[in-house]
Amino acid sequence: MAKPVTIRQATSEADINAVRTLCWAYRDFLLNYAPAERAMTETFYPQAKYALLMDDLAQIHARPSGVILMAERDGEVIGCGMSHRLSDTSSEIKRLYVTDAARGTGAGRLLCEGLIAQARNDGFVQVLLDTSKSFAPARALYSALGFQQRGPYQPLPALAEDLVVFYELSLTAAPDA
Repeated sequence: MAKPVTIRQATSEADINAVRTLCWAYRDFLLNYAPAERAMTETFYPQAKYALLMDDLAQIHARPSGVILMAERDGEVIGCGMSHRLSDTSSEIKRLYVTDAARGTGAGRLLCEGLIAQARNDGFVQVLLDTSKSFAPARALYSALGFQQRGPYQPLPALAEDLVVFYELSLTAAPDA
C-alpha cells in the first residue's frame, strides 16, 4: 500500500536538483501536450532561457518572499510547486506539476494548499496564477480552492491571449473550514 503524500520545503541542493528535474519534465509535458502549448512554451521558455531560469530557481523563489515545495510519496519526489513575490501584496504560484504516476493522489491539491498557506503566513493578500485553458483538471482544482478567474496580470503576446486563463485568490477572507 502506498504511503500518503507529504509536502515539504525544498531546502538542500539535492532537493533543488530534484525540483529542477521535475521542472524539465513539466516543460517536456507542455511541449508534447498539444501544438498550442508547444508554441507557448517555445515562445515563453525556449531551451536556453529555461536553462537560465533553472539555474536561478532557488534564488527566484527564495524565502522570505517565495518558497519551493515538493511532494513526496514512498521516498520519491512526485511533484513540485513554487511561489514568488509579484508585489508587496501579491504572490504568484509557478510551475505546479505532478508526475503522470502521481496524478489523482492529491499531490497537486496539497502543493497548492501549501503555497497558499505560505503566502498567507508571509502577509500577502492575494495569490495569482495562470494556466492553459486546456488544462481542465488544473482549472477545476483552482476553482475548488476558491480561485476566481480574472484578466491578465501581466502582458501577453497575441499568441497566448486565447490560450491562457488567469486566476486570483483573495487571502483577506477567512479560509474555508
